[in-house]
Amino acid sequence: MWMQGGVDEEDRLDAEAAKHTIRRAAQMLRPYRRQVLVALAMVVIWTSTTLAGPFLVRHGIDQGIKQDDAGALDAAVVGYVLVAMVSYVAYRLQVLLISRIGESFLRDLRIRVFRHLQRLSMPFYDREKAGVIVSRMTSDVDSLQELVQMGLLMFVSNGLLLVVSVVVLAAVSWQLLLLCLVCVPFVVLASIKFQRDSNRAYLDVRDGIGNTLSQLQEGIAGVRVVQAFGREDVEAARFQTGNRRLFDAHMRSVRISAWYLPVIELSGLLTTAIAVGLGGWWVHTGALTIGTVTFFVLTLSNLFEPIQQLSQLFNIVQSAGASLNKLFGLLDTPIDVPERRGAVDLPERGDIEVEGVSFAYVGGEPVLTDVDLHIPVAARIALVGPTGAGKSTLAKLIARLYDPTEGTVRYAGIDLRDATQRSLRERVVVVPQEGFLFNGTILENVRLARADATDDEVLAALDAIGVRERFDLLPEGVHTEVRERGSRLSAGEKQLVSLARAALADPAVLVLDEATSSLDPGTEVVVEEAMARLMEGRTVIVIAHRLSTAERADLVGVVADGRLQELGTHAELIERGERYAALFATWSGGIGGPELLPSP
Repeated sequence: MWMQGGVDEEDRLDAEAAKHTIRRAAQMLRPYRRQVLVALAMVVIWTSTTLAGPFLVRHGIDQGIKQDDAGALDAAVVGYVLVAMVSYVAYRLQVLLISRIGESFLRDLRIRVFRHLQRLSMPFYDREKAGVIVSRMTSDVDSLQELVQMGLLMFVSNGLLLVVSVVVLAAVSWQLLLLCLVCVPFVVLASIKFQRDSNRAYLDVRDGIGNTLSQLQEGIAGVRVVQAFGREDVEAARFQTGNRRLFDAHMRSVRISAWYLPVIELSGLLTTAIAVGLGGWWVHTGALTIGTVTFFVLTLSNLFEPIQQLSQLFNIVQSAGASLNKLFGLLDTPIDVPERRGAVDLPERGDIEVEGVSFAYVGGEPVLTDVDLHIPVAARIALVGPTGAGKSTLAKLIARLYDPTEGTVRYAGIDLRDATQRSLRERVVVVPQEGFLFNGTILENVRLARADATDDEVLAALDAIGVRERFDLLPEGVHTEVRERGSRLSAGEKQLVSLARAALADPAVLVLDEATSSLDPGTEVVVEEAMARLMEGRTVIVIAHRLSTAERADLVGVVADGRLQELGTHAELIERGERYAALFATWSGGIGGPELLPSP
């Protein structure tokens, strides 16, 4: 039953948006225009054969049976068989071609959307909810999939069949057609009501399914809590209540179809009765032939079935149009951190300069204000400060994951906004606090840093930070499948893979969100040794969660209240006796934590 594919009122497209969406879709279909033309030709051929059958029956009755012409009857029979064969081939080809075009369109659309999502900058992901983004590639594409699989074929073929049937019937006997169309207004009104009611019913069903799935997920995820407090019966009763609402919503949709489908059936029967009754009377008067009346009876079904199916397809078409509009909107989302025309490659090494930098996230208060910072080549700087002070934001600006609202970040004297993205990512690499792994082997996850790296180069990167032996101890060594999000490896092992990625990339600048802050002491030692090897000869910016890291750095920057409050060596800041000195004294005494920054 074509009840799926409803669309919320706020998702309905106005005329201008619908035209824009159709134009964009037509542009994407240009590579398939030959296949589209062939498919349309098959639709025309199938429609012609559908109407040719009743014409041949008319000819066989009027010329072959009534005129007792065996040749005419044989010709009608042979012609009917040939038409049936052509109809079979044409219908099969139109199904294959339209489905292939539709699936190719969806394939291209998925690739475009995913590629654009990969290029969109961090500000976009700050603004948008992950669930909304995922729904673009799941529920919205699923809505289009439903149209592509059968809806598009039915929409095109039924629309053409309806129009051609009216034209042909009018050409044969417009008087009888007018009488037979008496029931059509009732069918149209019933179809409009069905479309409106079925859409509302679908929305209720969809909400019910969502609530039921939510309750099911909660019940499974929280089963330990439920059993611990003996709440099994209560939760089962709650689920039963929600399931009952879903049942009622489904039954409302069934009742809507239960009154609509008989209306169509009854209208078809009444129209057939009119055609037979009035047509038979006109046969007696000599105004029509028996073959013509038979032709009308056989062809009238081509009026009512298309109306029924088109009304049931309306929700699918509307939903697919809204989904396509959302996907095109996503494709039109601008990149917040673009590469300028004429961008230049960054040199292999260079100082980093942060000059007058201020930054605010979209719609938020300033996070950084008027920050100046100079980091010499191969220097190690630790950024310390309370949570939310702006440490991570400053590091992200240096890596150009964001552009500053005001001011400039330079590498070797070149504004990062004037640098090519490729050279920037080669020179500056960010290692997050928690290593993220993709489904695949350890070898493949390290190679993410350089897609063209050979196995030997990946192994050399593991050797460079001294962790190859650790992974060789695994049953399949570096060919071990890490599974989704690296669930097969420990937190420390995942971090080692992240560090190996950075080693393979061989950047000039490393931005580290201290990689040992969430590890157990045993694993922490291994990761720190790997980090020490990785940092040799590179400029390193560390977001320090532990002051032992700051103590070993060449420079320490204290970030608080969105400003760089202090900058100097560990010894200089201790001697100065301000924020950092107070913090270090508290940390050294073991009575506080590195996130606490008391006022001096």
